[in-house]
This record gives sequence, C-alpha cells and structure tokens, in this order.
Amino acid sequence: MNDIETKTEEIKLHPRLKGLFDLAIKEDATDIHLSFGNPPILRKSGSLMPVEGDKILNDEEIKALAFSILTSQFQEKFLAYKDLDLSYAYENKARFRVSIYQQTGKVSAAFRLIPTKVRTIEELDLPPILREFTKVSQGFFLVVGPSGHGKSAALASMIEDINEKRRDHIITIEDPIEYLYEQKNCIIDQREVGTDVQDFHRGLRAMFREDADVVMIGEMRDPETISTAITAAETGHLLFSTLHTNTAAQTIDRIIDSFPPHQQGQIKMQMANTMLGILSRRLLPKKGGGVINAVELLIANSAVRNLIREGKVHQIDMVIETGQEEGMISLNRSLADLVRKDLITYENAEIYSTNPQELRMMI
Repeated sequence: MNDIETKTEEIKLHPRLKGLFDLAIKEDATDIHLSFGNPPILRKSGSLMPVEGDKILNDEEIKALAFSILTSQFQEKFLAYKDLDLSYAYENKARFRVSIYQQTGKVSAAFRLIPTKVRTIEELDLPPILREFTKVSQGFFLVVGPSGHGKSAALASMIEDINEKRRDHIITIEDPIEYLYEQKNCIIDQREVGTDVQDFHRGLRAMFREDADVVMIGEMRDPETISTAITAAETGHLLFSTLHTNTAAQTIDRIIDSFPPHQQGQIKMQMANTMLGILSRRLLPKKGGGVINAVELLIANSAVRNLIREGKVHQIDMVIETGQEEGMISLNRSLADLVRKDLITYENAEIYSTNPQELRMMI
C-alpha cells in the first residue's frame, strides 16, 4: 500500500471529494462511502447516513472522484487488479485509509478517516492500567476486536505514551501507515508495506538489525509473522500488534491454531513466557449520539501463563472475571456498567456481548 501526498503533481483532488472530506471532518464521521446508485454516505456513530442534499452517484462520477487521488501508475494498477488499498494525506487536516474496488462492473470506494492527532489513553476512555504495559522492556501486547472498532487508535495511544515518556527507538510496520507520529523523546521510523518494505514478516526480521526497542506491527496475518513477533518479544523487544478476533481467549486459540500440531507446544511455551496482555475493544452507539467504549482486558499473570502452557485456554474467561483486583475487565462487566449508567441500551449491549445469557444475569 502507498501513501499519496496531495502535493504530488499528477494528483488534483476533485472539488466534490474535497467537500466530502471537509464534511466528514466537521461531522466527526468515521467513514465515507461512494457506491453506485446512492448519494455519498457517511458513517456517524456507527450508522450509515446519506449526505443531505447530495445527488445520487453514477459509475463515471465515482470513478472521477476516486481516481482524483491516484497517480496514473495507481490508476493502471486498479484497472489491472480491480481493487486498490492506500492511505491519502489530505492537506494538514487528516489522513484517510482508502479502499477502491469494483463491484458488479462498477467502481466503489470507502474512505476511513484517521485524525491527525493521536488521542491519549484518557481521551479514548481506555483503562488507565494500559500505561503499565508501555513501561516494560520486553514482551508482547495485542489489541483485538472487529474491524472498525478502534484497534489502531488504541495502539497509537500506547505508542504515543512511549514516545512522550521513554527514550527508545520505535519501528512501526503498517499496511498502510495510519497515524503519523511526531518524534518527541523517541526515534520513530514508520515503514509501509509495499513502499518501504516487502511484507510484515520481512520488516519484522529486519528490525533485529535496526537496533529497535519497541516494534508495532499493524496486523499479525500469518504464522511466519506471528512466530517472528514472539521471538522478538523473547529477545528483549517490546512488541505491539492487532488481530481481528473478538476475545482474549479466542485470540490465544487463533494464534496457536495457526501453527501445525507439531509446533503448537513450542508456541504455547513462547506465548506463556512473553505475553503481557490483550485488550479487546468495542465501540457502541451511545444514548444521545456518538459512540462509547466497552472493553475486555486480560493481564497475563501466573494463572493465565499456566493455562496457556497447559492448553486450557477455555478457562481464561473465568480468570478475567475473578481478576478485577489486578485490573482485569470482562466484556460483559464493561457492558453491564454502561447499561447501569444509562449510557447504552440493553439491546445494544446484548448485540455486542459474546455471552448474552451471562450479561442478562449480571444486569
């Protein structure tokens, strides 16, 4: 994926798309959708809303809007492969993660808004105990959850905390680069897959020679990357990454199951020795508008490490539920608290719960 700067000579942003970018920023929207037969649509507070007063788009109009951020080289790439992912820097106002794709022979596009400012742990209403994971020298910490529920923002807040308080070399490997960090007390090198490095695995292997202290991998997609990441955590690096899983227990199972049976025993041992914790995040519609945070937080204490070693991952939910004094948070308890505070509806809590029956008992 590639970052396209607005100053590139070949690119001339379409005025209508510029207006949509400005509107999305003003309205605090998370996404813009351009789809044949619909007007431009914004996602606000988790819901899709047509842009009021805007006209229905045809295929040529969508193509003109989407192609206005592409060089001729990337236009040709899209026409050859029928889909294209990239990041786009819009003036000094925001960045967009862009996906342009073909459906039923017509062009569609989705733009995810990435704010220019990295929000803090407090501003994201994340558990303050997350700061403890930014202070350690080695191990790995994962942020998980469905797509579009703020994994990248949570990860960025932790990297920024390190940037402000430590004097380290931070390397990020991303696809594409989302948040741009201003170097404060740390050296931060951001590498984009496809532009600066061939793939996640190669970038991760290279960081062993680049004197890195902290490494952030945008996503752990394959066994090679996962294995190298865990090895990095074993060899004195602090590593952060994401996975598209729903819970801490499911995340551990997913990692183990991605390896063939004869390697799973070794991976269990390595994970038990290096894991620091797992944050699972959800963004729910808030009463009165906007979204609000619900989380599950696993802290890898001795009980959790033993369960991973022994292959008893199904018991981890019980450890989270009984580990409140250590700072652990179960998703159902987080949802139940939001319902009791009248911040979300019970119906929405039930939709996002991984165990609705337990949630009903709690409430």
